Amino acid sequence: MTALSDARVHLRKARQFLESAHLSHGNELHDAAASSAVVSGINSKDALCLAVTGTTSKSEDHTRAVKELRESGPTGAALAPTFSRLLGLKTPSQYLAMETVASQAEKAIEWAQRMHDAAETVVR
Repeated sequence: MTALSDARVHLRKARQFLESAHLSHGNELHDAAASSAVVSGINSKDALCLAVTGTTSKSEDHTRAVKELRESGPTGAALAPTFSRLLGLKTPSQYLAMETVASQAEKAIEWAQRMHDAAETVVR
C-alpha cells in the first residue's frame, strides 16, 4: 500500500468514528461520544500526516502526536491546538471514574469534525 492509500483508509475510519460519536451523543452516551470523537481525530491526524509527509507515528505519547501534526505543514499546524484539546478528553472519557457531560461531548464532536474536514480536503 502507498501512503496515500493508507491515508484514505484512515480517513474512512475517521468518518466511521465521527458517525459513531454523533449516534452515541444522540443516545446520551457522552463518554462513548467523546471517546469516538477522539479516535476519529487520531485517524484524521494519521490521514493528514500520511497525505502530506508520507508517514505517521503510532505513539501513545499525545504530545508527540500533536507535534507530528504541527510539523506536517500549514493545515496541520492550524489544527494542532484543536487536536491537543481533543486528546485531552481521551483519558477522562475512556478511563477515569467521572462522566463526560453533554457539552464536553459536543465540543469533542465539533473538534473531530474540524479535523476530519481538513484531512478530507488534504487527502482528496
